[in-house]
Amino acid sequence: MRRAGALRAAAFAARLLAGCLLAAGTQAGTPCAEGLWATAMLGSWHLNPDRHFEDFNPGIGVECNFRPEWTAAAGYFRNSLLRPSFYGGAIYAPESLHWGAMRLGAMGGVISGYNYGRFGVGENHRTGLILTPSLILERGRFGANLILVPPIPADHLPLTLGLQARFRIR
Repeated sequence: MRRAGALRAAAFAARLLAGCLLAAGTQAGTPCAEGLWATAMLGSWHLNPDRHFEDFNPGIGVECNFRPEWTAAAGYFRNSLLRPSFYGGAIYAPESLHWGAMRLGAMGGVISGYNYGRFGVGENHRTGLILTPSLILERGRFGANLILVPPIPADHLPLTLGLQARFRIR
């Protein structure tokens, strides 16, 4: 049953990204006109945890920059609770918050693999909405995302800092 839930979440994330790419293509003329990135989730650091969490969180994803300040993102990683997580959403980084190779932004979307309690949907309420501030670093073909994930009380997950590596495909 868990595998079926994970597959449904993956299918949802893929449909969400496809919808974002379709919208981007109709808006900008070319999907990912501002860049296409492969991402690799590397790990996380939990601030003041009350129990042990896994800090190595391998995963893979894709980011499609369809405007200078807008990006569609989707991917998979093994989360700090050793559960599969699929995500899909949009990153907004306004031009006023760009400084050379560094940008500040926020990601909003849907993520699975955490217990959202009464705010979650799906099997065991393990799919929910998320809004996270992000620091995006880019230099040539390489970059990184530092993501500040808010606490998820139903899973006793504290404030967490996540790290993704980025590689520009085009």
